[in-house]
Amino acid sequence: MDFKRGLKDGLPIGLGYFPVSFGFGLMVISNNLDAFTAIAISMTNLTSAGQVAGLAVIAAMGSYAEIAFTEFVINIRYALMSLSLSQKLDKSFTLGHRFIAAFGITDEIFAVASAKPKEINVKYMYGLMVLPIVGWNLGTITGALAGNVLPEALKAALGMAIYGMFIAIVVPAAKRHKGILFTAIVAVAVSLIMRYAPVLKTVSPGFAIIISAVIAAALAAWLFPVKEEEQ
Repeated sequence: MDFKRGLKDGLPIGLGYFPVSFGFGLMVISNNLDAFTAIAISMTNLTSAGQVAGLAVIAAMGSYAEIAFTEFVINIRYALMSLSLSQKLDKSFTLGHRFIAAFGITDEIFAVASAKPKEINVKYMYGLMVLPIVGWNLGTITGALAGNVLPEALKAALGMAIYGMFIAIVVPAAKRHKGILFTAIVAVAVSLIMRYAPVLKTVSPGFAIIISAVIAAALAAWLFPVKEEEQ
């Protein structure tokens, strides 16, 4: 029953991931990489923002160090989510199960799992993870294969789906919390400076992403600290 309940809770997440990862598959093909690369990335990662940022570094022929630092900065929130969620895991979670569950932690899976009033067991967590992982990989495969046959104009239009997801996540939160709005504006501003400033535009895409994220996050943490009673 716990596994089936997890499947039920994960179904909406999996359905939502499909069109987003379809856009990622198209992006990979549009960057002159093959379908195998798209599939390999999504099967070994489960992070939309991290994959998009990593793809930008790969397409720009960035170094392994750039990719590693970029992924670390963007995905460090998953480590914090995993630490938080570990407080709700029951005794069925051995060390091996914890490693496997950590792979499946995303913003949406974390939100659903942490909202459960009781402790979470292995069966429920695996059930919750299955359909999002399947939806993400199936969407990537479909998008990558479609990218080889669709016209460029249609690929460009469909490729905007993943950016639409980012907007859908940021805008509602930015309306409620001015700190989030500030962070988004600063990140965009720094990115534009890194892109067009005569000296800074020579910085590689990977390090430009890292610098933008760190500056925006640091300023937001300084100007809009979260008080203990709000946590």
